[in-house]
Order: sequence, then C-alpha cells, then structure tokens
Amino acid sequence: MVGPVRPQFVLFGSSIVELSYSCEGWGATLANLYARKADVILRGYCGWNTRRALQALDKIFPKDATDQPSLVIVYFGGNDSMHPHPTAHSPHVPLQEYIENMRKIAIHLMSLSKKTRLIFLSSPPINEVQMHEMLSDLLGPLKRTNESCRLYSEACLELCREMNVKAIDLWSALQQRHDWLDVCFTDGIHLSHEGNKIVAKEIFKVLREADWEPSLHWNSMPTEFAEDFPL
Repeated sequence: MVGPVRPQFVLFGSSIVELSYSCEGWGATLANLYARKADVILRGYCGWNTRRALQALDKIFPKDATDQPSLVIVYFGGNDSMHPHPTAHSPHVPLQEYIENMRKIAIHLMSLSKKTRLIFLSSPPINEVQMHEMLSDLLGPLKRTNESCRLYSEACLELCREMNVKAIDLWSALQQRHDWLDVCFTDGIHLSHEGNKIVAKEIFKVLREADWEPSLHWNSMPTEFAEDFPL
C-alpha cells in the first residue's frame, strides 16, 4: 500500500475489461483522466462468464477489506451469451441463470460499503462476419450471434432498472454510428479505438449526471497535492 489513499475505481469483467488498456481503451482513458484523483484498478479476465465471476467474487472484493472501492464498473455477458454446444466446451450460461448471477454480483458489491457505487455495462453488439473471418480458429464450433448479445444486453438493463443500478446500453450505443460494423472492433468482438471511445463517452456521461454524494465526476473530485508547484 502506498499513500495517500485515493478513491478506488475497479473495472471488473471479462475481455472487454481486460483489454480496456489497449487500443487507447476506455480503461486507459479513465486512468488518465482521474490521475491524482482516483486509482483505477483493473480486474479483467478474458474468457470469464458470470459463473466464474461468482466463484472469485469474495477474493476480488472481500467484504472485510479496510478500503472499499468508491466505484465498480462491471461487464459480463458476451461469453455467457455464446450458444451451447453438445461436445465443445462453451462458456454459455442460460439467460435466466445469467440474470441471477448478475443479481448476486450486484448485491455483493452493494454490500461492500455505503459509498460503493456501481455501473453495469450491457453486452455490446458484434460483427459476425469479421468475427468468423478472424476468430474461427479460436472459437471452433462455438457460436456467438448479435441476436444473442441483444437478449443478454436487454436482460442486464432490465435487472439494473429493477435494482436501481446505473447501466449503460452498449448494444445500442455502438450501433448509433452508421459505420459501427466497420470501425468499432478489432476482430468482430473486441473493441477498437473507436469502439473504446464510445464506451468511455457513455461512462463519463453517467458519472457526470449521477446524483451521487460525493460526486465521482473527475471535475468534482479533489486533485492530490493540488497546492504543490515546482520550485
């Protein structure tokens, strides 16, 4: 531990989170903007679904930790939404189980402290053609469709409305660009620079508009050692 202690923003999820520091990603953008204001902590795990997340939840977010996060941004759903396969190992999680797993994740995180705020990211769309061209060797017989991403995205958003958790509809946000299929992905699934810019913009919008006390918008947070200047 190094001091002074700053507010902690934890990014928790699968590959969309783990890779958020690459391609000028949304995680890197957050870390840059909140320099000297908050510590942005990456807890991203490629390939994880909500079952795996639940197994590790207590280790990643122990309830007895001295310092609890001020903000947790959560993304799971893309891997859960992959179609089941009778022979190949698949990360698929049935939709109703996914909803209940996300509910458990939210309940655990909300119990960490009164100051801990949440933002859930719904499943973004995919470019199915690009995905099959670039990831067919990796995915093999496993199937992932834009339609399944939509279903899991809508389920996440509905759960967040029910639980009064801030949520970002990535499935719709990325598709607002007319050229989203061409510019938003590196491989049909993972985000390009342009895709990351959209995610960052949506996160900053929530942080700006949320009526949280204290505010977690970067412009409202104190700058560490702001009184110092070079001699």
